[in-house]
Amino acid sequence: MRSNKLKIWAVTDGSQGMISQVMGLSKQLSTNIRKIKIDLIFPWSKFQPGFLPTYKWIFKNKICFNEKPDILISCGRKSVYFSLYCKKKFDKVINIHIQNPKISTKYFDYIVSPNHDNFFGNNVLNSVGALHHFNKSNKITNPKLLTCIVGGDNQHYHFDNKAADKLCDKLLELKKNNPSIELKIITSRRTSEQVKKIINKKLKNFSSIWYGEGKNPYDESIQNSSFFIVTSDSTSMISETAISGKPIYIFHLPFKRKSIRISSFHDEFKKLGITRDIDDVNHLVNWEYNLLNESERIGSIIKKRIIEDNL
Repeated sequence: MRSNKLKIWAVTDGSQGMISQVMGLSKQLSTNIRKIKIDLIFPWSKFQPGFLPTYKWIFKNKICFNEKPDILISCGRKSVYFSLYCKKKFDKVINIHIQNPKISTKYFDYIVSPNHDNFFGNNVLNSVGALHHFNKSNKITNPKLLTCIVGGDNQHYHFDNKAADKLCDKLLELKKNNPSIELKIITSRRTSEQVKKIINKKLKNFSSIWYGEGKNPYDESIQNSSFFIVTSDSTSMISETAISGKPIYIFHLPFKRKSIRISSFHDEFKKLGITRDIDDVNHLVNWEYNLLNESERIGSIIKKRIIEDNL
């Protein structure tokens, strides 16, 4: 089975973080990739997989099943239903799920789960942080560019006005102590309008700010920046910036409730020398670490096993 000819279905609910993960792994295995977005009817849309049977008609969007994939790579709760359905419908399809599927591993050929999920098994491949679609480029980085990537409120963290003020004050302090730096700020879909207003009011005269309109500079900034500050709420954004091999400072938001998973993620990245906390930093410093490309590493393991199984 030639890996570059493999038909891959990359299945998510359409969220960018999940798309990045499935595409990151898919591109390591083949160039023949079909993206599929899944939506479910009620009550399947609300229940974890395993409680309800899986049928073709539970998927809202019409999907052509005339051709079967060689590999189905899914990420997210909704995509688990689709993976289970295709596993029953097609002979010899290899199904790979990214993240803990919250059901038995026996329903999948492979599961890719980050170390901080503390989920293990014979067919589970554990990653450092999240997979993603980025690769290290040969572009020359801007030695003065500091990019701050801003997330938002989620189930684990508060990102309120107080946190926004604190982040802005820290960036102003760094600019004052490092006057030669060029500051770029990139907000995300989860960044609230109120947080954006605070950032605009305090930092518009000192930085380039992307509020969500026009071309997203995120991809380019990951390749070009020499320093990063990333808010603690997104393991995906932190994992993606680690492809750069450049210093990543973490701005820690206040917890809504302490999460062992998220704390474990941050501890792992600090121990690997990838991240440092920004709280007590006044002057930016350079440090080195082995850039992180878990999509490539995990992909090579799966590719080797698939080839060996088909000899």
